[in-house]
Amino acid sequence: MPELPEVEVTRRGVAPHIEGRTVHQVVLRREGLRWPFPAQLPQLLAGHQVLRTGRRGKYLLLHFDHGTLIIHLGMSGHLRIMPSDIEPEKHDHFDLVVATPDGLRVLRMKDPRRFGAVLWHDAADGLLEHHTLLRELGVEPLEAGFSGKLLYDQTRQRSAPVKQVLLAGDIVVGVGNIYASESLFRAGINPKTPAKRISLARYDKLAQAVREILAEAIVQGGSTLRDFISVNGQSGYFQQTYFVYDRAGVPCKVCAAPIRQIKQGQRSTFYCVNCQK
Repeated sequence: MPELPEVEVTRRGVAPHIEGRTVHQVVLRREGLRWPFPAQLPQLLAGHQVLRTGRRGKYLLLHFDHGTLIIHLGMSGHLRIMPSDIEPEKHDHFDLVVATPDGLRVLRMKDPRRFGAVLWHDAADGLLEHHTLLRELGVEPLEAGFSGKLLYDQTRQRSAPVKQVLLAGDIVVGVGNIYASESLFRAGINPKTPAKRISLARYDKLAQAVREILAEAIVQGGSTLRDFISVNGQSGYFQQTYFVYDRAGVPCKVCAAPIRQIKQGQRSTFYCVNCQK
């Protein structure tokens, strides 16, 4: 599943092509993905300008004067920018066609497994942050509100393993499985440690590691996941720098001990027993 860096890479890739552009047409090739497409979406967007793009956790946001289009890439979705005369392929389910000085361009969503979403939040329905999918999300890890003290204060009553707390998304949003494993390694914290037993000093290290790991992943175009490619069709390169993720049995790059793999909440966790205490 595309995580925060992949969604941010996507946002930065599409922004120059659609920000400030007027929607010419919306094409829907099925009734919906994970949820039905909003009723009358083509009529809602045609003739309106994309004011700016944004992101909240793993949700891509396209802001209009009368509301916001919320896009989630699901397990296998990705967006591409292309000329309007390119014929759609199988699993190309959604087109946002915009007018540019060079002609019509298409923001096209492909989602083979159809776990993604294209939803609409009307401005008349209130603040965007109150939308049902966004209102329970934690702070953004790359913004000023995220800190070691926040993690420390919010985990004093949490006995769940720290990696599960990171993934929950109610304290900090968008730290998915890959980047949680890598961040915990950089901070030297065992992913099985109960969250309430970690000190403020160690949470300071973890918060810094999360910020660094996510920023590095964005610069490198994200990770090449099973189905993810960026807007320009290129793969990310962050996976080439993994220290623990998907390296079970391979010597640790720091101490040479074999990387271990366990299951936590039905997801694989990778860590080094020597480097992470």
